[in-house]
Amino acid sequence: MEKKSKSQPKLKIRKGDLVQVIAGDSKGKQGKVLEVFLEKNRAIVEGANMVSKHTKPNATNPNGGIVKKEAALHVSNLMVVDAKTGKPTRVGKKVNADGKSVRVAKKSGEEIKI
Repeated sequence: MEKKSKSQPKLKIRKGDLVQVIAGDSKGKQGKVLEVFLEKNRAIVEGANMVSKHTKPNATNPNGGIVKKEAALHVSNLMVVDAKTGKPTRVGKKVNADGKSVRVAKKSGEEIKI
C-alpha cells in the first residue's frame, strides 16, 4: 500500500500582506509579512515579536554582540488588515468576473491585493 502524504492546508495569510497581531506580547502591532512557513503554520511579521540574538563576530558584523530580529508568530495570532477600513478582518474566498478565486475581506467585501 502507498503511504498517503499529508496535504498542506492553505493559509489565509501570504507574504506581502499587511497584518495585525491580535495576541501575544506584540498585540496591536501592524506590519508586513516577510516570510511564511507553511509546514509550521507560522509567519514572520516586520517589527513584531522582536527577539535578541547573540552573534559571534563575522564578516558582516565584525564586533558580534546582540542583534534584534523578528521571530516567527503562529498564523492564528495574525489578522489581515482591510485596505478600505484599516481594521483587522477575516478572509473569505470569492470567484471574480474572470473566473479566478480571489481572497476578499469579510468586513468590506474588498478584494485583498498584495
